[in-house]
Amino acid sequence: MKYHSKIGRVKIKVKKTVIYKKDENFSIKADFYGTNQENAPVIIYIHGGGLIWGTREEISEDTIKHYINNGFSLFSIDYRLAPSTKLPEILKDIEDAILWIQLEGPKHFLIDPNKIAVVGSSAGGFLALTTGTFTHKPRAIVSFYGYGDLVGSWATSPSKYYCQKDIVSKELAYKLITNRIITEAPVEERFLFYVYARQNGVWIEEITGETLLNNKEAIYQFCPNLNVTKEFPPTLLLHGTKDTDVPYEQSVFMRAAIIKQSVEAKLITIPNGEHVFDKNFQAPIVQNALKQVIDFLKIHLS
Repeated sequence: MKYHSKIGRVKIKVKKTVIYKKDENFSIKADFYGTNQENAPVIIYIHGGGLIWGTREEISEDTIKHYINNGFSLFSIDYRLAPSTKLPEILKDIEDAILWIQLEGPKHFLIDPNKIAVVGSSAGGFLALTTGTFTHKPRAIVSFYGYGDLVGSWATSPSKYYCQKDIVSKELAYKLITNRIITEAPVEERFLFYVYARQNGVWIEEITGETLLNNKEAIYQFCPNLNVTKEFPPTLLLHGTKDTDVPYEQSVFMRAAIIKQSVEAKLITIPNGEHVFDKNFQAPIVQNALKQVIDFLKIHLS
């Protein structure tokens, strides 16, 4: 890591890719972006994709620049993807990523392992929220249009939004997936499987391996909104009111569950904001929201 590149006004060390977890059947990678700052706080970034597609490399240059310019190192992670891997194992990957950066990170990078926040978007926001229930928790959580409820009708019933799209047949959907363990996948290869699952109300069954009808209680353990304790980290939620994928109310309800335990939780509402509202990175309302994210992280990782 002797060479450097410029992003914005801050000199960052070039991306370094590490394998943070592996066994004989898979290896899981993460990309680290660090500043020259000693004992830098670390953001573990979790990509979205319905838990079915996505990659650590989806993080945008604007996002990298935003955090690096404000003094944070970034650890953008992959994780095993559904449906070949079910949610308990996916959650174990996220917990192992936190443990890796705590235990191994200081051996490789100029970071403070005691100053870790988790940031995620959509399904990554859900995974970020679940870290508040882990034994090894981050200091703070930021969820962009995430969700805390896997048993509500929004997730378990056919989606009105997706049912308005061309119907994806079960035959086509299952041609798009494999039993092989996958740790990264492009949206164009797997999105139609997600559409099929949302059109038929089987998404939660596909990612958990549990049916709501037969084993609702088993799914409860994976719902962050049902498992908040007084030890939950301070949490910032961001959500647009016109989100057609994950309802805005998901962040409203999650905030309510957290503050019920007397834990700090704030919701930034993006009026008329759609899913992935932050793709309009330079929009004033987005810039204002992102500034609040930085302020929140600086307070809790100081």
